[in-house]
Amino acid sequence: MAVDELDTRILRLLLEQPRTSVREYARILGVARGTVQARVDRLERDGVITGTGPFLSPAALGHPVLAFVHIEVTQGHLDEVGDALAAIPEIVEAFSITGGGDLLTRVVARDNGHLEDVIQQLIQIPGVVRTRTEMALRERVPHRLLPLVESIGRSSARGGQTGTPLAD
Repeated sequence: MAVDELDTRILRLLLEQPRTSVREYARILGVARGTVQARVDRLERDGVITGTGPFLSPAALGHPVLAFVHIEVTQGHLDEVGDALAAIPEIVEAFSITGGGDLLTRVVARDNGHLEDVIQQLIQIPGVVRTRTEMALRERVPHRLLPLVESIGRSSARGGQTGTPLAD
């Protein structure tokens, strides 16, 4: 889906000022409220905007330990293991991957002992062959999408050019 300059400006406002009204976004952008609402509706319909809820901090909720657990799964059991992962509250994300393992999960825990308990739960899931855990020490780049949105908007304004020179 093409995201033009106005879409980019709307997305920036949604990311930076998520509690502001559509009427206020329209005032800031200097366009009609109906235009902003129609754009937001289209962005939601096209799957660009996927949610509007608050972002929560697991650390502030008492789960400051963050780990990434790679899970190797017996062939043919990926769906069952994925369903079992969804039942564990400390698993905040899980992805099917290529490379070293079949699934990559993002796990939060109260402390290292709690993390070990969660990993022991994972090992007990039928179809899980082995796990490999990597602990996060410090967040270096927080989850963000605004730089990507702005890059796409700039590319769109230039007529689809990325601005990256091609190698000879």
